[in-house]
Amino acid sequence: MMDPKRLLEQMLGGDAAGGIRNAGQMAKDRLNRASGAEGFAGGAVVGGILGLLLGGKVRRMAGGALGYGGAAVLGALAHRAYQNYQAGKSIDATVQATPVEIKEIPAAQLPHAEPATGGGSFELVLIEAMVAAAKADGHVDAEEQRRLFSEVERIGLDSESKAYVFDLLSRPADPSQLGAKAATQEQAGELYLASRLAIDPDQPVERAYLDALAARLKLPAELRAHLDKQATG
Repeated sequence: MMDPKRLLEQMLGGDAAGGIRNAGQMAKDRLNRASGAEGFAGGAVVGGILGLLLGGKVRRMAGGALGYGGAAVLGALAHRAYQNYQAGKSIDATVQATPVEIKEIPAAQLPHAEPATGGGSFELVLIEAMVAAAKADGHVDAEEQRRLFSEVERIGLDSESKAYVFDLLSRPADPSQLGAKAATQEQAGELYLASRLAIDPDQPVERAYLDALAARLKLPAELRAHLDKQATG
């Protein structure tokens, strides 16, 4: 049976050689790296299936805390952005959440801890969002899809997870359909951040996709600005 939490971690930073590692240890490793000389914005490479999907885009897309991947980091940054927005803080007065602050946010407070619209797993919605965003520039052609399928086979996903990922790789990106799956405004923020991880906002076609998604999610401009601040530091 597919485990959405496990698949989300493998999407963001699974160990392709040895399978998925303990999620708690993965988060600890990321926090340890982030507190080192490079800092949280040092530009770690996105790992896991998303790293394979981004291919040559990985390094230039990996700046900021989101580059460390991991569901806890993704959810914590969305949570912090939403808190800052709710408190009416100015963008200039806010900073990216630190590793210590991220570690202290209870898992139950992360947006993806709640079900998506209709009661499904929001972890799966985040995976769908990242795959769709990574494909938004149209760079995943038939040959690249075959390479990705081969790599996903090699990683050793269970059959149900593998089928789910293969199906996502074959679907066209649809921001309208995705946006309807966020049950709360905070979930909308996390879905936006997950998509932004796989988007280069400096590229017009990718920026257009992100703008369309933000519009479908009905993100207020101020909340979106807070989300961007958490994504880039």
